[in-house]
Amino acid sequence: MTGRWKRAVPMAFALGLLLVAGPRAQQASPLETLPVHGQVSLVTGGGANALVQVGSQGVLVVDTLTADLSDALLASIRALAGSKPIAYIVNTHAHPDHTGGNLKVAAAGAQLVSGNFAAQLGGAGTKSAFIVAHENVLNVLSGAAGGPAVPVGAWPTDTFFQEEKTMYYNGEGIQLVYEPAAHTDGDILVFFRSSDVIAAGDVFDTTAFPRIDLARKGSINGIIEALNRLIDLAISEQFTEGGTRIVPGHGRITDEFDVVEYRDMMTIIRDRVQAMAKKGMTLEQITAAHPAFEYEPRYARSAPQATTALVESIYRTLK
Repeated sequence: MTGRWKRAVPMAFALGLLLVAGPRAQQASPLETLPVHGQVSLVTGGGANALVQVGSQGVLVVDTLTADLSDALLASIRALAGSKPIAYIVNTHAHPDHTGGNLKVAAAGAQLVSGNFAAQLGGAGTKSAFIVAHENVLNVLSGAAGGPAVPVGAWPTDTFFQEEKTMYYNGEGIQLVYEPAAHTDGDILVFFRSSDVIAAGDVFDTTAFPRIDLARKGSINGIIEALNRLIDLAISEQFTEGGTRIVPGHGRITDEFDVVEYRDMMTIIRDRVQAMAKKGMTLEQITAAHPAFEYEPRYARSAPQATTALVESIYRTLK
């Protein structure tokens, strides 16, 4: 083999590797898809979770992650559902890591409308997916509650204000349970009754202490009440384990036992802060006393400031 061919063969081989590796690299997704139970799957990435229910009628999505993950989320939904239409999006609350993809995911969806409602949307036919949420979520996303508004295509189109809203889609009942003044003032739990799966949103988090949004009227007692409601809705298989799957806004798939542990932790920390405050201790003194010390290695290891934020939130909402 001449020197010219000796150089050409390795170059051609390397070019072939690039051509093969290129499409694979492009196919890599920042999201992971896991089955949960029944018709419901988990799509997770960027530190947050979305649930996708797929059935004979189409697709329902709970939370849409961040805006920069919209395309990846749509690709994951298509991998699960094929050409079935995305008919509904349900938002568990208003924060952008759960509503950021509303605009693109809704626009990629389809919903048959007619009559007066069709006229309001510009004519009969297929339109974007409906976005369902508590009315306080609409207030935030539209700017009515203060702060900047997101594009109108990302706003909820179907809101409610009562304690519970029910839906029936893909052959199963779905309960939307409002939890006032918990993580925010617009939190809901989404319970897929036949699949036996609950989307908990950010009232429950297996990776960190809860982030109580004081500006949006969140409170420690609201968090504990929401956790109690989760426990009431869930039915365990044996000794509070197994049975109903509960998917937090951040973290792994769980069951009733995990929620009980988290509820107990939050109750203990709240009671400690409350007892110290009754003794006249200041916020700085309570924070220095580390009322959550035994839980910090698990829930505040990567973010030590999370403990300070939690203690301050508890102190201020109790006052």
